[in-house]
Amino acid sequence: MVKVSIIVPIFNTERYLQKCLDSIICQTLKDIEIICVNDGSTDSSRQILEEYKNKDSRIKIIDKENSGYGNSMNIGLSYSTGEYIGIVESDDFVENTMFEALYNLAKNNDLDLVKSDFYYYTTNDNQSRKAGKIKKELQNKIFNITDDPTIVKMMPSIWSSLYKRTYLFENGINFSETPGASYQDTSFAFKSLVAAKRMMFTGEAYLYYRQDNENSSVKSKEKVYAVSNEWNEISSFLNKNANLKSIVNDYKLVAQFNGYRWNLIRIDSQYRDEFIDLFSNTFREYYASGEIREAFYRKINKREFQMLLNNKQNYRKYIDKLALNQEKKEKRRKSFSIRINLSRISIVLFGKQIVELG
Repeated sequence: MVKVSIIVPIFNTERYLQKCLDSIICQTLKDIEIICVNDGSTDSSRQILEEYKNKDSRIKIIDKENSGYGNSMNIGLSYSTGEYIGIVESDDFVENTMFEALYNLAKNNDLDLVKSDFYYYTTNDNQSRKAGKIKKELQNKIFNITDDPTIVKMMPSIWSSLYKRTYLFENGINFSETPGASYQDTSFAFKSLVAAKRMMFTGEAYLYYRQDNENSSVKSKEKVYAVSNEWNEISSFLNKNANLKSIVNDYKLVAQFNGYRWNLIRIDSQYRDEFIDLFSNTFREYYASGEIREAFYRKINKREFQMLLNNKQNYRKYIDKLALNQEKKEKRRKSFSIRINLSRISIVLFGKQIVELG
């Protein structure tokens, strides 16, 4: 059994694929397998994979017709044989110590899951900045969801983690296979976090998450219901695991509400009314079932919630205003911004990072 299986889903990423593969084959942890799932690429990605396979026998190529990210990941999981599983998306790249460092943490502490920080990376200016997503009070200690249920609201970042393979299979944790490649990491991340008996976070960062891949699904505005499909999967999982639901449901509902609102802001305006209908109906059902409790209102404005349920026209105006403000904010951010998060301070001037602390 190899120590780590690294799954690399690929669809038309010829521009970035070599850098990604170079960073993986140069890992200081040598006992790995690299499972490349080619999702029907029509560019030169398949040729690049073949060239790398001829150079490194640890690379396995799985070809399939284009069927989306979730299906690619599940096929990769089914082919994996490693003690632990890692994920590197083919437009990203990693430090060469990543899998040795995370494997040692996981193995030495008998972890189901270990999660690290990561870097935001932009291609055009070759700039990176640490994300700072790991709370200091959670770093370098063993815990589970009962110790801090708020972790379900974290950015998914499934590719900054290692997962014990037996843990995933025993708990039925895999990916939704909805069409396309939009947000199918959401339910996987949620399920893996809440089901883990022993996990650890580290503030060290190893993976470079590319922000300006023009083909990335985050740029798409057509997949209006991708987010809601993921939250439906999460709801189904919790309904089958009553003990976990009793611990995390208040936080899950807050995260779902914020996710739906975020989706409304980013999708094309022509689709907002129909998604508001779904948003309103979904949370009206939660309210009627008694799932919306006082803890929900400590994080979600009660007036906004009532507007969503009772006056969808006004809620549409509210969302349009938020979207406009977000657009203005993004323009300002590109010229000047000061970012302070859990572990770092960053100052950006005219798109260039000039100060980073932490």
